[in-house]
Amino acid sequence: MSGILIGRNDHTGVSLDPHYGNRHGMIAGATGTGKSVSLMVLAEGFSRLGVPCFLADVKGDLAGLALPASEPGDKLKARLATLKLDGWKPAPNPVVFWDIYGKLGHPVRATVSEMGPALLGRVLDLNDTQQGVLEIVFKLADDNGWLLLDLDDLRALLGFAADNSKDLSTRYGLISKTSLAAVQRALLQLEQGGGASFFGEPALELADLMRQDMSGHGIISVLAADQLVLKPKLYSTFLLWLLSELFEQLPEVGDLDQPKLVFFFDEAHLLFDDCPSALKQRVEQVVRLIRSKGVGVYFCSQNPDDVPGEILGQLGNRIQHALRAFTPRDQKAVKAAAETFAANPKLDVREAIGKLGVGEALASTLGAGGVPTPVEQVLVTAPCCRIGAISDAERATVRSRSPVGGKYDTPVNRESAAEMLAKRADTKAATPATPVAEPTADSGTSGWGSTVHDVVFGTKRRQGMLETMGKQMVRTAGGQLGRQILRGVLGGIFGGKR
Repeated sequence: MSGILIGRNDHTGVSLDPHYGNRHGMIAGATGTGKSVSLMVLAEGFSRLGVPCFLADVKGDLAGLALPASEPGDKLKARLATLKLDGWKPAPNPVVFWDIYGKLGHPVRATVSEMGPALLGRVLDLNDTQQGVLEIVFKLADDNGWLLLDLDDLRALLGFAADNSKDLSTRYGLISKTSLAAVQRALLQLEQGGGASFFGEPALELADLMRQDMSGHGIISVLAADQLVLKPKLYSTFLLWLLSELFEQLPEVGDLDQPKLVFFFDEAHLLFDDCPSALKQRVEQVVRLIRSKGVGVYFCSQNPDDVPGEILGQLGNRIQHALRAFTPRDQKAVKAAAETFAANPKLDVREAIGKLGVGEALASTLGAGGVPTPVEQVLVTAPCCRIGAISDAERATVRSRSPVGGKYDTPVNRESAAEMLAKRADTKAATPATPVAEPTADSGTSGWGSTVHDVVFGTKRRQGMLETMGKQMVRTAGGQLGRQILRGVLGGIFGGKR
């Protein structure tokens, strides 16, 4: 059977057709039942086809993709014989390690402007009123062309908004100083939690996630997330931001022979926990439409119902590991999982889910014409890479061979909103107020000359032509700057403009 072999039983095998790899998928099952191995099988299979992959390593065991497996022992040999993998041999995969904190991989950064107010508000856990203030602050930056690169820029802009809240409220809507203070406190908490290291430059370029190595294999980007997952909203929002960047930047390509990129979203329930309905609708829109950009999204979670039904219906390729029905919620999850598979008259899916052993799964993929194939109970195939964690020395060796290390390892701090606002304040402080002399009877400005002077330069009560023209030029320039910054469906900069 062609494609990526997921597993076999005594009668048949189940493979994933690369042509339908961008129709998304789901890997589900209780802890310790083999989800990570299934994820590695898919990532390794896509990589060998030349498809780059991105995945988050929550437990540290997916780093083994970078190293070859050990020589097979008796247990593995028996498994290989059952799977009929005669040509199996240990082999590494091309891997690039990433880490938001820059410790276990290359630093991953995004600018505050690229993140956008919607996703940043979720990281900061703002309420609706505070979110509205953040939206206004971003609009102010967009209108004036002030770059928001790091959290220093955002803090400076919040301070500017607090100092000028009365004038800004007239133009943009009410800006409460209480709400501004709440946003500033949330920003401080994010910084103290280590979130500041994510914002800045050089920002991640998507082209560096879509590379192939010299042999034509797709590079697997592995994000170290063992510490990041302890901050669930930052973890899920980062992955959502990355997904939205792919959606906004990649061109429409339709159905390809194989995906351009496969994106694995581990611990998927974190994305939807406490997710506002408006944001959930936008996530659904991105997942539904990103298929046409050549990107496949695969959610990994313990229960299928961790993913909303609207999104679950978009996931055509399914691998279901064991679920133990210990609680009413577990029983509901088992029933829901059984009902979502294409029926197989020879298999009682609901009963089988509870009896699957470690390394076994129920699998169904899309066949000819995009029709789901009947579900099969299979023994999951063995990846050629190491299953498990790697040592620090091994990680350092892999990292030293990375093609992008020199590009991201050194941070850059160019002039942006913080510096611009500081210069603005310094200039204002250094410029003394120029007193305006009152015209006198013998100053030569009486009669017709006085009228012309008032029309051109204005009076205390009425602005003159020069002031009117100057304000109009500022409005026009501000409008042009605003039109240059367009934001996409999740609030990030449309098209990735920096």
